[in-house]
Amino acid sequence: MWETSARLLRLLSLLQTPRDWTGADLAQRLEVDVRTVRRDIQKLRDLGYPVNATAGAAGYRLGAGTKLPPLLLDDEEAVAVAVGLRTAASGTVAGIEETSLRALAKLEQVLPSRVRHRVNLLHSVTVTVPAAGPTVDPDVLTVVAAACRGHERLRFDYHNHGGTSSVRDTEPHRLVHTGRRWYLVGWDTDRRDWRTYRVDRIRPRVPTGPRFAPRQAPDVDLAGYLVRGVSTAAYRYQARITLHTPAQTAAERFPPTVGVVEVVDENTCLLRTGSNSLDEIATYVALSGFRFRVHEPPELIARIRDLAARLTAAVE
Repeated sequence: MWETSARLLRLLSLLQTPRDWTGADLAQRLEVDVRTVRRDIQKLRDLGYPVNATAGAAGYRLGAGTKLPPLLLDDEEAVAVAVGLRTAASGTVAGIEETSLRALAKLEQVLPSRVRHRVNLLHSVTVTVPAAGPTVDPDVLTVVAAACRGHERLRFDYHNHGGTSSVRDTEPHRLVHTGRRWYLVGWDTDRRDWRTYRVDRIRPRVPTGPRFAPRQAPDVDLAGYLVRGVSTAAYRYQARITLHTPAQTAAERFPPTVGVVEVVDENTCLLRTGSNSLDEIATYVALSGFRFRVHEPPELIARIRDLAARLTAAVE
């Protein structure tokens, strides 16, 4: 039988799993009777843990309270949290670097030596390159996320890539993170169409607007929808190019924000990309080192022929 303090920790660990526990299930796991479980549940409540009880067979579940009580993490969870905090300290969200480091210091102070060794080993051989480009204000992320979750209209000032400012009124749907950028996918009420916005260019106007009935998403694959929008559809020229290399190899050269890579067979893939400059597409694809064949647009085919002739003449 567990000692009282060890039994409370074990009970807390069980309640932190996302499920409902009956008193009988908990009693069996802890090797005690149901009355002891009820007393231990009350002890946890006295310590500030919000243990909710539901009449009937549903039983007990750890809920949300007015303050954050201590959490129990297993070894793998502790490593994951430590790595996540270290990554957040140099990530794309502005203003959370110091907070992340403070939380990491608290965590590492109480890590068992075996776990601390794993975390330190990983840190000792890892070099983090700071995120380049604009960062996102966490308050903006919070406002946008709350509007998405609450299905509330969101008005904001938006600065496009040319620096032009406009006021947008949207029905926000989802936030999408590519690893380098945060985007909002939403229904633009003025343009009557789905739009994608970079969150670092958004300045929300609060309070948010009235609630709305959610629309069907523009694509079941929202990540793919975003990638196509930011890599191809937004540009003047949209290219379709066959690359004579495996899709996995091509994807290492062309990230999702540059183009969409589709498998053709084990040695060939299709690249869909876009740009406002034909020279940019031609140069980028040519410097990839892969053999390729351009299918469209016709302007790109003509431009590559012209460039090829000029380059050939330069070395003859």
